Amino acid sequence: MASSRVFLLAIIAVVARLRTAMVADGQPDDNILRPWPPPDCSTADNYTADSQYKRNLDELLASLPAAAGDNGWFYEGSAGAGADEVFGLIMCYADHNATACLDCLAGAPAGITAVCPGSRSVRAVYDACVLRYSAAPITTTADLGYLHHPVNAGTITRGEPAVAASESARAAWMELMSELTGGVAGSPLRLANGSAPPYSGMAQCTRDLNASECSRCVSSYAERLGELFPNNTGGGVIKGYSCYLRYQVGVLDVTLPPVPVPPGSSSSSNSKTGILIGVSVGAMLIVLVVFIRLAQRQRKKASRCVDEEEASETTDDEVFEEAGTGPKQFRYGELAMATGNFSDKHKLGEGGFGSVYRGYIKEMDLHVAIKRVSKGSKQGRKEYASEVRIINLLRHRNLVQLIGWCHGGGELLLVYELMPNGSLDTHLYRSAQLLPWQPRHEIVLGLGSALLYLHQDWEQCVLHRDIKPSNVMLDASFTAKLGDFGLARLVDHGRRSHTTVVAGTMGYMDPDYMINGRAGTESDVYSFGVVLLEIACGRRPLVVSSRGEDDSRRPLLALARHDDEDGEEDVVLHIVQWVWEFYGRGAILDAADARLKGEFDAGEMETVMVVGLWCAQPDRSLRPSIRQAVNVLRREAPLPSLPAMMPVPTFFSPPNAPYYTSSVATGGSSSTTASTPDKNVVPN
Repeated sequence: MASSRVFLLAIIAVVARLRTAMVADGQPDDNILRPWPPPDCSTADNYTADSQYKRNLDELLASLPAAAGDNGWFYEGSAGAGADEVFGLIMCYADHNATACLDCLAGAPAGITAVCPGSRSVRAVYDACVLRYSAAPITTTADLGYLHHPVNAGTITRGEPAVAASESARAAWMELMSELTGGVAGSPLRLANGSAPPYSGMAQCTRDLNASECSRCVSSYAERLGELFPNNTGGGVIKGYSCYLRYQVGVLDVTLPPVPVPPGSSSSSNSKTGILIGVSVGAMLIVLVVFIRLAQRQRKKASRCVDEEEASETTDDEVFEEAGTGPKQFRYGELAMATGNFSDKHKLGEGGFGSVYRGYIKEMDLHVAIKRVSKGSKQGRKEYASEVRIINLLRHRNLVQLIGWCHGGGELLLVYELMPNGSLDTHLYRSAQLLPWQPRHEIVLGLGSALLYLHQDWEQCVLHRDIKPSNVMLDASFTAKLGDFGLARLVDHGRRSHTTVVAGTMGYMDPDYMINGRAGTESDVYSFGVVLLEIACGRRPLVVSSRGEDDSRRPLLALARHDDEDGEEDVVLHIVQWVWEFYGRGAILDAADARLKGEFDAGEMETVMVVGLWCAQPDRSLRPSIRQAVNVLRREAPLPSLPAMMPVPTFFSPPNAPYYTSSVATGGSSSTTASTPDKNVVPN
């Protein structure tokens, strides 16, 4: 075993010396050892021939070939210490065979100092490998610069003819790019190859990159391939210091690296040596067969966008079996490409457990909103499973449509129809343009229709549990669509859901539910009532009321009291209390949004506010069903007669009752406090 290793090192050393001589003479025998384009050689602070940095560099470069040979044709390491430490990286490209790889491993380190004399940092791309060394640790952030863009098909397709430009060819190309982008991120080797007839291709990243950075690099290259050479139907290559992407018409040969040798394993070292120098053909075949099968399984996993280990942690397989009957299962690469690799310029908003991005899926010619669940968020993963399981079963014009989902590449992603006008809360509170009364009234009716479907018209009762303006989305015609079913629960009609973890958003949560943990349709009706009052009054759930406005309106109950700068006492009221005081004085229209300047239908405005109070009574036994509320909103039933003063629930015992506190520990996606506005702006 020891003699085999010595033999291998001797061969590599001989080859390295031969290659060094060739490069030094400027006469490389082929392209394998000629960097193309010319390497990036630093010119500042060059080392001298007798410096410690030069000695460390020589030591590192001499060790790279054997180290990479023992590590599956990739190695990252350093030599020396302190200010003179040198960091290096080398890796073979998988579209070259083992001989070309070994030649590049041996020749590139040996010849690079002749090409870049005195340079303390060098980056060089060869046909068969990439080499980097630096005076500083090599960053694990993907370098998106490209050095080798698509070339003429005849130079890379090995005689295969180009295909005619067509929609089918474009679709095949898109499918291949998506498969490669998702597969390379899911592969421990950071290597993926695949096919989508008539094309085949491969993607590869340096193995120091994590899955996210690798995917970002490859998806960026895929986008550039499509933009720079949209009519290149024969094939293309784009290569950089962090990743490599190639496609062509016909079959692309890919050579998988051999098994990396476990540290301290002499028997594995002996087998690896046999593979590299051809001593043990049988061992080589066994290893290659095993790795080919493993790689095929890995590619199938990546192409399905399913990570079984993550699936077992987040949800069960039934979720995906159910989802398969409706929304499409996307590959991670497709969604990364659709969003510019989830760039900030595509971000629409951010919620408690994830961000939402605008995307465009070319093969569907569809603009979408893609929700990306935050990594490491267990609650976010639970909400993801709930969303896939429940919203997939529902179909209603006032519900946001789930287009598809993706569970892979280390990510949990949900794809929705894009709502061009964003969320209701944006138009109520953050838009420079006032939302007129007529679209507000249509939004009220649309939201009521959605809840009626969820509570009574579907085969099971769906409890949404997080109804609020930021979860009411608006399409191009301002039609309301209720979204975000991450906290939703399915129950039989007439039953309630009991939980030990209260979930929802402060200000919209049923006080009875907050105390007893019993969520029912009455809880959603309460939240619906609060939203109706917001739409009518243009105010958030917490309202500051000053003594100076009307001393006779001193509330019996208040969330908080404080003195302003003039010494006057202000009180913070819930919007239900605030509107009920106007109702008790027979002046409920005075609570209407002052920005409307009276431009509204008085009957519709009064109806919306009275129904809002009716639904949001603290005592759930006094609330209407959603059907009763909708009938009144549609003017198909008379207005209810409410008491002049808001009924105080029997469980009220200030100052400890949750209905009047400023914070609550919840399991919801966007719990808020009295001093913090609702931050959930995700369009779902």
